[in-house]
Amino acid sequence: MKTTTTSRVLATTLVTALAGIGLTLPAAGATGSALEPAVPPAHGISHGASQGTSHSRELQADVDAIMKTGTVAVVARSTGPRGSRTATAGVAETVTGEAARPGDRFRIASASKTFVATVVLQLVGEGRLSLDDTLEDWLPGVVSGHGNDGGAITVRQLLQHTSGLFDYTGDFPALTGKAAYEAGRYTTWTPEQLVGIAMKHAPAFAPGDGWSYSNTNYILAGMIIEKATGRTWQQEVTARVIRPLGLRHTLAPTTDSRIPGRHLHGYSSFGEAGEPLDATEFNPSAAGAAGAMISTTADLTRFYQALLGGRLLRPAELTAMKTTVRAPELDPGWAGARYGLGLMEIPLSCGGSYYSHGGDIPGYTTRDGVSADGRRTVVLNATGDGSDDSTTQQTENTLIDNELCE
Repeated sequence: MKTTTTSRVLATTLVTALAGIGLTLPAAGATGSALEPAVPPAHGISHGASQGTSHSRELQADVDAIMKTGTVAVVARSTGPRGSRTATAGVAETVTGEAARPGDRFRIASASKTFVATVVLQLVGEGRLSLDDTLEDWLPGVVSGHGNDGGAITVRQLLQHTSGLFDYTGDFPALTGKAAYEAGRYTTWTPEQLVGIAMKHAPAFAPGDGWSYSNTNYILAGMIIEKATGRTWQQEVTARVIRPLGLRHTLAPTTDSRIPGRHLHGYSSFGEAGEPLDATEFNPSAAGAAGAMISTTADLTRFYQALLGGRLLRPAELTAMKTTVRAPELDPGWAGARYGLGLMEIPLSCGGSYYSHGGDIPGYTTRDGVSADGRRTVVLNATGDGSDDSTTQQTENTLIDNELCE
C-alpha cells in the first residue's frame, strides 16, 4: 500500500514510510544482538531454524547500518542450510526503552499480498476459479464507472498489477498526516468502500497495457476469495497457510487495532515536523487483503521456505506465480525489478535473482528475500520512517543481497 505524500519511492509496499525523520535513540543499549530458540517446524515442512539459531557479526553490522539511517528498531533473520542467524538493534518501544527482540511481532503490510495470492492460486489449482476469469464473472457491477470495466480485467491482472485500476490509497485521507491518521486510525472500512474510492477515478491504462502497483487489486482479490469459498480471505489464509505451517505468531486480523503479545511499536512523522507519532494501533480493515497481516521474522521465513519449496502450491500454480513482467515503477527502489503473481523478482549482485515482497505501513517496513528454491531466506523489519531519501531502502537491500550472495 502506498500514498502519494511519501518521499521514498517504495511502490511494493502497503504504505511507504513517510518523510521527516529525526528520531532520537538511547545511546546505550540501542544496538545489540539476541538469540532466539528455534521454532519447531510444522509437520512435514523443512525449516532451517530447526538446525539452531545463532548470532552473526556480518548480519549485525548490516542491521546497525540500517539503524544509522534513522530507524527506531531493526530485527533481522537469515536462514540457510546451516541454520538461522538473527540480529537486532534499537528499541521495541521508545517510552520504556525495552530492546527489540528477534521474536517480536510487527505489521507486515503488503507482504500480506503473497499470502493472498497463494490462496487464490490454491483455488485455481482446485479448479474453483481461473486466472482468466474476469472480475465481472465473480463481482458483477463492482468495478464500473469512470472508464473502469470489470469485464475486461482478469484475476491474473489483479495479482500481477496490470489491471490499470487506481490505487485507493492515493485518495485515502487517513494516510495524509498525523492529525488525519489519529482521526481515522480506528475507523472500520469494508472492502466495498475501499474499492468504491478507486472507482471514483479513471484507470491509469487499459487492462494489460501497462504495470502499476495498486492496492485496489488485492482488495478485489480478497473479495473474490470470499465469493468463491463463502469465507473471508482472513479465514482462508488462516486455514490454508497459517495453521498448516504452524505459524503460531502470524495473524490475519479483521478490525482489532492492536498487535497482541510482544511486538515492535511503529513510529512515523508523516512528513511533518515534531515528535513522531506512535502509529502502532491501526484498524487493519483499512488495509484488508492488500496488507492487514501481522507476523514475525521466523514465521515469514517458514512461509517463504514452504512457498518457494513447493509445499503450498502445485507446480503449475507456483510457475504462474513466479512468471514475472517488468515493473519499471519499482526501479527507484529495486533496479530491474519484475513482478509475478504476488511476488517480486529482484536481481542479485552476484548473479541470478531472488523473490520478495516488501511492505510498509506507517511506522513499519518489512523487507525480505528468498532464493528460487526456498533454501535461503532473509527477512527484516525496521520501525520508524528511516531516511527521507533512498538511503534506508538501499541499506536494507544491501543486507538482503549480502546474505543471499554469501
